[in-house]
Amino acid sequence: MKKTALYILLTGCMLFLCACSVQKEDKEKLRDIDFTVVDSYDAPEELQKKIDEKKEKTFEISYADNGYLYIARGYGSQDTSGYSVEVKECFEAKDGIYLKTNLLGPPKTEEIIEGKTYPYVIVKMEYSDKNVVFD
Repeated sequence: MKKTALYILLTGCMLFLCACSVQKEDKEKLRDIDFTVVDSYDAPEELQKKIDEKKEKTFEISYADNGYLYIARGYGSQDTSGYSVEVKECFEAKDGIYLKTNLLGPPKTEEIIEGKTYPYVIVKMEYSDKNVVFD
């Protein structure tokens, strides 16, 4: 009886392990991407509507319009003014476009105003059909 249970357990483990796979990202940089940081009033209206719907929480949006790709990343609701979003890196790799951003807190020299703010950044670049990866 113990041998049968052991065989069943080992067979189950082998089947489970065979079903698992590891997908490796191929994020070796092929080239840096030229981009522009866009103010919200210069973004397509439909994209701005999506941002307004999601801005309470962190969000990642890619949006194509008129030969351009817009990528937006937001950091949700903050309790004070002074936050900004920095684009650290934007590059193309074999498996996608990588965008790395960073939320910056209020500078010590800036007057802080209490109240909800929603820091986000919108990046505009030439259109690509590759997947966007937020890093």
